[in-house]
Parts: sequence; structure tokens; C-alpha cells
Amino acid sequence: MKYSRLVLLLGLIAAVLAISEASAATLEIDFSNKAGGPLADAVVYAMPVDAKVPMKAPGTAIIDQIKRTFVPKVTILQTGTPVTFPNKDNIEHDVYSFSPAKTFELKLYSGVPAHPVVFDKPGLVTLGCNIHDQMIAYVLVVDTAFFAKSDAHGVARIEGLPPGDYYIKAWHYQMPDGAAQPSQRVTISADQSIKFPLDVAGGVTGMMSMPGHSW
Repeated sequence: MKYSRLVLLLGLIAAVLAISEASAATLEIDFSNKAGGPLADAVVYAMPVDAKVPMKAPGTAIIDQIKRTFVPKVTILQTGTPVTFPNKDNIEHDVYSFSPAKTFELKLYSGVPAHPVVFDKPGLVTLGCNIHDQMIAYVLVVDTAFFAKSDAHGVARIEGLPPGDYYIKAWHYQMPDGAAQPSQRVTISADQSIKFPLDVAGGVTGMMSMPGHSW
């Protein structure tokens, strides 16, 4: 009898999970710049209006150093994600951040550091190299598992969103220092797409000074 009840319970759990997965939706976000052209490297994330976003265990991430450049230049992470910083150049780098959301330094090294850096607080983190001033990258850490980054066509896709109302928030490294993150409210019930213009210049080649960013 107990075995039959256990089998029934497991079946109900599986059915609920299957329904939940089936009802999850994809939100496509089409980013554009001031000129109306596609905007790459915009980061976007979904925060629920009335409840917490379901949290998943964070994965891992890698930010390479290749030809004295951070690759990728822009990363979005879930809070608690460990990040590895391989140095693939034939010279040493000294990776650091003074940002309140994550202050750290990986002193001069080659290869792969012994331990990853865990980004344990939400916020904007600006990365630099103490040896090569031109090396700048940005990490946005968010308290949600639902996020994405736009591709070369300006398109980002947040997948697996449960039905409900969300604030869709976005950021781009060319936005003015200290600017508030623009937001749109959307109701998710099925796959859908939205347009999201951002007040930044065309292209994604501009750089901002390191200390000026704030969350």
C-alpha cells in the first residue's frame, strides 16, 4: 500500500513538472540604438512583479584573456556564479575590480588561476588589468536565473519563463554613468517578443572609464 502511494505521489510530481515545463515561455527582446540599428552586447533579465523568480543553482562561467582583451567584453551572471579567468596570452595579466559588488585582484599570473572568483552579490562589476589599461570588461550580476545577452543582430532570448508578470530590465555598457536601468513590464503566458530601444550611440566599440560605473 505504501509503495502504491509513493508511486502515485511520484507520478503526480512528474505531471506537475511536465505541465510547468510545457507552460514555460521564451521572451525575445529586440534591442536597438539611438539610430534604430541593432544593438549587440545588451544584457537583459526578468524580475517578477509579485513574487521571487524561481532560483536555480548557478552554473559556472569563463572570461578569457586573449590578445590583451577580455573575452567576452560583457557578461551577465546569476548571483553566486564562480568565474574562471584563463590567461591565454604569452604575457602575464593582473585582473582586478574595485566595484562594490565584487572587489578582488588576481595578481600577475599566466595560465589558469587556482581558484575561480565567486560573484556573490548583485550589481555591476567593472574589470581591468593593472598592466594593460586598455583591458576593460563588464559583469552584471543579477538575482535571477532568467537573463540573456543580445547577439550581433540585437536579439536576446530569455527562455523557460514561467507564466506571470515581469519587469524586464536592461543595461548596456555605453549607457551614461549612473543611469537607471530601463525597464518594461510584460505579462508572460506564451512565447512573445518585445522591442527595447536603448539610449546609446550606434555600434558597440565605445569604452567608458573604469571608476565611473555605479549600480
